[in-house]
Amino acid sequence: MKPILTLSCILFFCTTISAHTFSYITPNFSASYLHFIDDFGTFLVSPNNTFKAAIFNPGGQQTSFYLCVIHDASNTIIWSANRDGPISDSGKMLLTVKGITIVDHDGNTKWSTPSLKSQANRLVLTEMGNLVLQDTSNGSLWESFQSPTDTIVVGQRLPAGASLSSAASNSNLSTGDFKLTISSSDAVLQWYGQTYWKLSTDTKVFKNSNNMVEYMAVNNSGFYLFGDGGTAFQLGLPLANFRIATLGTSGQFTINRFSDAGLTQEFVGPGDGCQTPLACGRAGLCTKSTDSSSPVCSCPPNFRVGSGTSGGCVLSNGSQSLPLACQNSSVVSFSNIGYVQYFGTFYSDPVMYKEDLSSCQKFCSNNCSCLGILYKNTSGSCYTIENELGSIQSSNGDNRDMLGFIKTNVVESKTGTNDDSGNKQSSQNGGFPVAVAVVLPIIGFIILMAIIFLGWRRLILLSKIKEVKLGKNTPSSGDLDAFYIPGLPARFDYEELEEATENFKTLIGSGGFGTVYKGVLPDKSAVAVKKIVNIGIQGKKDFCTEIAVIGNIHHVNLVKLKGFCAQGRHRLLVYEYMNRGSLDRNLFGGGPVLEWQERFDVALGTARGLAYLHSGCEQKVIHCDIKPENILLQDQFQAKISDFGLSKLLSPEQSGLFTTMRGTRGYLAPEWLTNSAITEKTDVYSFGMVLLELVSGRKNCYFRSRSHSMDESNSGGGHSSTSSTTGLVYFPLFALEMHEQKSYLELADPRLEGRVTYEELEKVIRIALCCVHEEPVLRPNMVTVVGMLEGGTPLPHPRIESLNFLRFYGRRFTEASTIAEENEYGPLMHQEARRSTSIPSDSPSHGFSYMSSQNISGPR
Repeated sequence: MKPILTLSCILFFCTTISAHTFSYITPNFSASYLHFIDDFGTFLVSPNNTFKAAIFNPGGQQTSFYLCVIHDASNTIIWSANRDGPISDSGKMLLTVKGITIVDHDGNTKWSTPSLKSQANRLVLTEMGNLVLQDTSNGSLWESFQSPTDTIVVGQRLPAGASLSSAASNSNLSTGDFKLTISSSDAVLQWYGQTYWKLSTDTKVFKNSNNMVEYMAVNNSGFYLFGDGGTAFQLGLPLANFRIATLGTSGQFTINRFSDAGLTQEFVGPGDGCQTPLACGRAGLCTKSTDSSSPVCSCPPNFRVGSGTSGGCVLSNGSQSLPLACQNSSVVSFSNIGYVQYFGTFYSDPVMYKEDLSSCQKFCSNNCSCLGILYKNTSGSCYTIENELGSIQSSNGDNRDMLGFIKTNVVESKTGTNDDSGNKQSSQNGGFPVAVAVVLPIIGFIILMAIIFLGWRRLILLSKIKEVKLGKNTPSSGDLDAFYIPGLPARFDYEELEEATENFKTLIGSGGFGTVYKGVLPDKSAVAVKKIVNIGIQGKKDFCTEIAVIGNIHHVNLVKLKGFCAQGRHRLLVYEYMNRGSLDRNLFGGGPVLEWQERFDVALGTARGLAYLHSGCEQKVIHCDIKPENILLQDQFQAKISDFGLSKLLSPEQSGLFTTMRGTRGYLAPEWLTNSAITEKTDVYSFGMVLLELVSGRKNCYFRSRSHSMDESNSGGGHSSTSSTTGLVYFPLFALEMHEQKSYLELADPRLEGRVTYEELEKVIRIALCCVHEEPVLRPNMVTVVGMLEGGTPLPHPRIESLNFLRFYGRRFTEASTIAEENEYGPLMHQEARRSTSIPSDSPSHGFSYMSSQNISGPR
């Protein structure tokens, strides 16, 4: 018995001190840096000791420790678990049957693996560097390769839609500002949503096909973007046993191979260090060195080196720049920084074409998120720098065409302010009447010519309609029956879809130009079949748009088009089936109340889908009809945008799109009503209106009984147009008023019963109000909205002067309601208002859409 006890003690001693010999560990295991200090925190190694797992302190600092997987020979971190939640040297990694948990010395959880489908049996580190939780059959329950940080290695795949995020610094592994995203057609580097490099534009990379990209990988022979039919992009490199691809803290994407001589850099993108957003800090001037790989940093004219560790440059005269220039009390000026280049102009389009410098500056002055401009003299192109200002590149002697200006705010004076470019911006514009006299006749002439052109085009289209025979089920029965575009989804016969839907038995929705039925394909997959019933010019446009756009766009927050039918006069679209239905049914219906987190997830998913349509596609897509009915929900309330029948494609040369009014009243931006240019900011407005409805849980205009007026529920006790005794509430105006009073809790859906915080409501309301600014240039783009929702982009303050139009609409609703009440709910309110009076005061009413649709021309 004594020898057995002695042997047990020896084994226990070995397993607690010589942790580096472990090839796997089992549940009820814990590790801390202090516990494994003799092995520098290492507690697990791969079979051939190529990789190790350790509680590690990068850079040798003693305050932040992370669970890392490290390539041992090069001492390179390839993955970290708690990158945004470091622990102290006494913090622990705990392994239980439920997974891995990382806790600090005080017991607070900093990171954990997601819920597992079965109990964990052991944790292993493979020879490829993959940390894997296995079940009793050695099947994988969770892998570190599925959650990459800033690096991938040989044997690892980064799928389309996923991304790498840089670390803040070499000693601070928290998520940095740079991101490498794999799209369906490219690999893109971005900084706060601004693209500064694309793999497809690098001269060292070869494009082998137009296959849709499925994943990125490095292997022994090079670096690749793989598609369904093979490689889409290829970077051939010398053979190597180990290769690592990393998004560095500087924003450059590098590929290195490892040999006995150590790590050797094989590729870097962008190759020019000055093309990274923060090469010389914010507003720093970067000059490419002729005899060194490192750029030379200085400051532009009228700037000096800033204080602190962040580097960059600030204005020499102490004037404020960046978002502070948006203060209402400030007077905007522009500091001339000379002939320069800026990374943001290489992959973006000008906001204005063939305009003079003063027009470009005025455009920026009216845009709160605009921090500066770049103006091309030869073409009159105007580029804006929005939200974040990075480093500036000096122009060489052969490329001195682009002038740069940084927006600042200066002391206000009565006589006006002279900027460095010599443009004077006066507080009073005496030339306004002259401008009106000149501009209005020109606008009238343009409108007249447009009407003549549209009338002529309509005659041409009508003549073509007469030539098309849509009623015959023959191959020549219309130009849609015979068309084929490579890359489109499967084509179905009408009989197949008739059988799949049981002769169109189950109706699940209607709108636009058709009705939607549930169906089941032969492979047992559920689908939604949209049957377009109004075949004509509009129907054909609807059909072609959806086929051309949706069929080639793939995103987790967009409804997937699985196929179509173009047989005879039949036009049908086959979508993936969304089992939770539309947002309006879940939010406004009588079912279970959507919790706040579910609503927020819907908002974020919708924002991501719109951001992809606006900036992730090869051609910009404007949806034109964002509303709860067109936001569908899948399991876990994953939101997907549907119905691209109103979508419009913009070529890179187009800055606006003039069209007839489409979409749904209540979500239409003001520019629809003024025949102004329709841009992606139109969708931003509609999204803002949807955000407000997510907060309140009701339509933005609803009727409440007199016994539950807003005066009674408003804790501030103030009287407003939305709180009159008529009981009619125009929620966007009420949200604006509560924002001004900082009373955000008054806006929450009462059905949530307090299960939402003041801060959460403030965040969403501020974003929503910014989205519904009357001027499109003041609205954020959807990439910025995603950043604000995720918390990575600072929240702006809504411009009240650009929201006053809501007060006008609120008064119109109140006046209409008063008239209807005096007439005992007469024709104006129709039968909807009568039904509203029967609804209990604490219940939402969603029927008051008649007035907003028919009597009010503005948003609902």
